[in-house]
Amino acid sequence: MVKKHILWQKENSNVFTTSIHGVWKVVKFISVLCICFALFIGCGSDSDDTDPLNGDKYSGLKHGAYSVAFSPDGKTIASGGWERTIRLWDVATGTHKHTLEGHWYTVKSVAFSPDGKTIASASGGVGESVVHVSVRLWDVATGTLKHILVVDSSSVNSVAFSPDGKTIASGGFDIRLWDVATGTLKHTLERHQHVNSVAFSPDGKTIASGGDDWTIRLWDVATSTQKHTLAGHTDWVFSVAFSPDGKTLASGGFDDIRLWDVATGTLKHTLDEHWQSVYSVAFSPDGKTIASGGGDSTIRLWDVATGTHKHTFKGHRGDVYSVAFSPDGKTIASSSDDETIRLWDIP
Repeated sequence: MVKKHILWQKENSNVFTTSIHGVWKVVKFISVLCICFALFIGCGSDSDDTDPLNGDKYSGLKHGAYSVAFSPDGKTIASGGWERTIRLWDVATGTHKHTLEGHWYTVKSVAFSPDGKTIASASGGVGESVVHVSVRLWDVATGTLKHILVVDSSSVNSVAFSPDGKTIASGGFDIRLWDVATGTLKHTLERHQHVNSVAFSPDGKTIASGGDDWTIRLWDVATSTQKHTLAGHTDWVFSVAFSPDGKTLASGGFDDIRLWDVATGTLKHTLDEHWQSVYSVAFSPDGKTIASGGGDSTIRLWDVATGTHKHTFKGHRGDVYSVAFSPDGKTIASSSDDETIRLWDIP
């Protein structure tokens, strides 16, 4: 495997930066110690599908990275995290290009517009003053702030652009749809407890959301009404993603990864080889592979058709909170609370 870059690294990382449940702190601490010990002594999986060396890191940040996204042309990566900034990185060289400053709290989600000219970022946490909670739109070319979308609640965890680039969905204590051109609120979708992830279907007609009520909900964009509830997870749902053809939805949560038939709402596969929570899922551009990142410090690849595990990437020393495929499908970017962003060549 060809090594690429280290985008983000700092000594003495704090693995407790983000605790999901207070009661899990001790369990998580023990688990992380076990994982680090296993990696140190080389006692991890020896199977042929594990690649512990591929995955160069990008350096230059002071705290963990919560979210990563590729630009549509694949030349730039945007990252957001506990630094309260958005950073732009050159994929070819691994160098830092720009820092976008203005958020008051952890940046939990970043997304490029379909034309690559705008970045949306979401920031805010439970218990924070509403003044700290916002979605911001940035001009990629100049790094200037275009709009501040004030979310009058105490949490916003996810942002996603519609395929036509005209609408942004944000997820927190509710789901909100915003007009990109004006920055005005269009609709609010309620009845979903603490939304952790939102995603548009490829045709832009449906929004999927995953939340703390253990469900995934599908919403009709035109009418702002709920279409289906997908139940089956046994704890919080952290991430949702549509396949490129819009027929399958992937969800990742505290328990496992699940693949759903969008038309019928039926469960197709359950993927459960992560040792701990799954924080992020993403489809490859051809729709044949899913990447997942979790609390076991690994990135895993899965076959969509069969639900089988294909490959494991090791190298992170903390929870993996975000994974993203490059537009050409040849590279995966991952971010972690070990204060690194890594790029991985797909075998």
